[in-house]
Amino acid sequence: MKRICLNDNWKCFVTGKRDTAIDVTLPYDAMLLDEKDDESVTGVNLGWYVPQDYSFEKTLLAPKEWADQITVLYFEGVYHKATVYVNGVKAAYQDYGYTGFYVDVTQLLKYGEDNTILVEAINTDQPNSRWYTGTGIYRPVWLYQMPQKHILINGIKVDTLSIDPPVIKVAVSTNAEGQVTCAVAELDTVVKEITNADGVAEITMELPKAELWSPENPKLYDLKVSFGDDVRTERIGIRTLEFNAKKGFAINGKRVILRGACIHHDNGILGAAGHEFSDYRKIRLMKENGYNAVRSAHNPCSEAILRACDEMGVLMMDEYVDAWYIHKTRYDYATSVEKNYKTDLKALVDKDYNHPSVIMYSTGNEVAETAQAKGIELCGDMTDYLHELDPSRPVSCGINIFFNFLSSMGLGIYSDKKAEQEVKNVKKKKAVGSEFFNNLAGILGADFMKFGATLYPCDVLTRDAFARMDFAGYNYGINRYVHDLKKYPDRLILGSETFCSDAYRFMELAADEPRIIGDFVWSGMDYLGEVGVGSWEYQDYAPDFSHGKGWVTAGSGRVDLTGKSLSEADYTRVAFGLKDIAIGVIPVKYADQKHSPSAWKMTNAMASWSWEGCENKKTKVEVYARAYEIELLLNGKTIGKKRPQNDCRVVFDVTYMPGELKAVAYAENGKVIATTVLLTAGKKTQLVVEPELAAINSDGDLAYVRLKFTDQSGEVKPLERDHIKVSVTGGELIGLGSACPYYEGSYLDDVCDTYYGEALAVIRPVSKGNIVINATSLNKNLTASATVEVR
Repeated sequence: MKRICLNDNWKCFVTGKRDTAIDVTLPYDAMLLDEKDDESVTGVNLGWYVPQDYSFEKTLLAPKEWADQITVLYFEGVYHKATVYVNGVKAAYQDYGYTGFYVDVTQLLKYGEDNTILVEAINTDQPNSRWYTGTGIYRPVWLYQMPQKHILINGIKVDTLSIDPPVIKVAVSTNAEGQVTCAVAELDTVVKEITNADGVAEITMELPKAELWSPENPKLYDLKVSFGDDVRTERIGIRTLEFNAKKGFAINGKRVILRGACIHHDNGILGAAGHEFSDYRKIRLMKENGYNAVRSAHNPCSEAILRACDEMGVLMMDEYVDAWYIHKTRYDYATSVEKNYKTDLKALVDKDYNHPSVIMYSTGNEVAETAQAKGIELCGDMTDYLHELDPSRPVSCGINIFFNFLSSMGLGIYSDKKAEQEVKNVKKKKAVGSEFFNNLAGILGADFMKFGATLYPCDVLTRDAFARMDFAGYNYGINRYVHDLKKYPDRLILGSETFCSDAYRFMELAADEPRIIGDFVWSGMDYLGEVGVGSWEYQDYAPDFSHGKGWVTAGSGRVDLTGKSLSEADYTRVAFGLKDIAIGVIPVKYADQKHSPSAWKMTNAMASWSWEGCENKKTKVEVYARAYEIELLLNGKTIGKKRPQNDCRVVFDVTYMPGELKAVAYAENGKVIATTVLLTAGKKTQLVVEPELAAINSDGDLAYVRLKFTDQSGEVKPLERDHIKVSVTGGELIGLGSACPYYEGSYLDDVCDTYYGEALAVIRPVSKGNIVINATSLNKNLTASATVEVR
């Protein structure tokens, strides 16, 4: 099979207004072109954008020699309700915006001529999501060509039969009878098999020299499958999955505790555009910050994410959908799930099957339907269907235990009626549905939801649904773990969505109880939409806390929108036993000021002791360490000593003075376990342009470039703030912005505001050579530049 990338040379325009067409390269998020309005019905969900419907058009020359081949287009993701036309003829319609789909265009192409491919995406049916979706062809597009006699698309399924010795089974589905050959060149293994009358060959391959795939050793092999002139290559990993009450969850017979993070599909200042380089970067950032697993919330992840997880040894829980048949927003996918779920789940499994990183599926998120008889039956039906499609992987579903109780009382945050009210109340700014509950949780704190989950009816209203899945997915239910494990000895518990502050407690519980499978924090990386839900912001950066126009991100990441790790990430790594010690400082300038409320943020501390002009102001300093006692010193003088209590965090009251802030962790015998230091930046300020990578490839890579105000030694100065103008030669500036949850500008501009002294530019190379980035601080009159080599 030939695979041709079709990402180049598209036109994008508002549907019906072709005169607005611009040249774009896929993947592309057209919503970033749209205006924002404080009366938009998208509201807090999408960040006040007013989405339009967009069309994407491409001219495709089909050589005459294609005429004897089968030609199929593959769209990895179009948001949403996409209609594909080929030469004016409707070729396909795809409802769900997060599932890839195939279009056989063999009979529609004009061979030896130019052909017109037109894709129309609808996104004016608002509101249709609880987070930022993007609009249009936001994932790659491919053209597949196969001979008349061929292997079916997704017709290769690989299973591990044994790991000692390594043995795999390769099931190959073809459209005709014939000989199938499977080879792993690296292992000097070739096996041939004749397909049966149904066009299926099952080939057993013994691979005694093979290394097993695991998070610690993510070894991959290229499996070459040939059927006549059709040749395919699948990257595979050899590993087994096991789950039971005795061992918990195991890979290759060894227990694995899932230290997970929930991630959304967007790529920050690039919007929803699913660039492969950006998806890889996201997974790398998660791994660097101590997470060995991710949950694709709340929709199927991209193929690039799967490849990244395979290669880096990060485990994936791929999730289907956010709603079943009860609407969370007026025009969301709840209308279609019951009629489409089999088609959608098959597409999910086909995408995931041969990826060793995929360890489980999730059928949904916070679906209050699981408290109803109809929903419980649907839960079981989807679990059973996934088992039929893929017997090797377990199935879960994230249930907010407290929400199920509220729903049964008529107080649930999701209902068709509230979805209607959300549309009607935008102009009045009356919060309903999830916005109302998020606001309430922000005021009452994280313990409000966790306490609610302990109420007796919460057990009654979840137990039947939990019995219909392999792992019981608890959203914010850690206070139930011990009780439920006693009551249900065969239940395996997964923290499918948790608070950052639960990390230490989770690890302590999981260390002693294998039935606690893992924990997925909300969230690993900040994301667009659901604005302000996880933000602690001050008025210097957010004029008001209403979450109105100007608010664009959730603010709910252990890693911020630009990829910078926050102190919450340091806390988590210490809680997981992956880091010895860290210091976080509440921004001294704002320590006595009010901030926007959120239950989804544990702290807004940052690892900085550079707060010029804040001398003698009081703040709080947090130290994270698994220690008997922790000492904090300022300029050599002890501020205090504290012993952590059922946590790995202690908090000190400190009066700011520049110099050296030092933390020391001690064992019970007085021995020093670890030390760490924060230093105050020097007086002189410079603007720094700092590429994350000195060299990138011209084919698909992106240059991520950090813009910083620092002292002469590179120490960031968080109180320096200005607008920075960026110009680029040798590349295209495709994203510019900061991590601030409140951001009035556009990520498509060439000027951005900084946030705590930093911003980020993303550049796509246009050719080999060098990209030169020039930056100017408009008010401070500082300039800087950097070069990225393009190979």
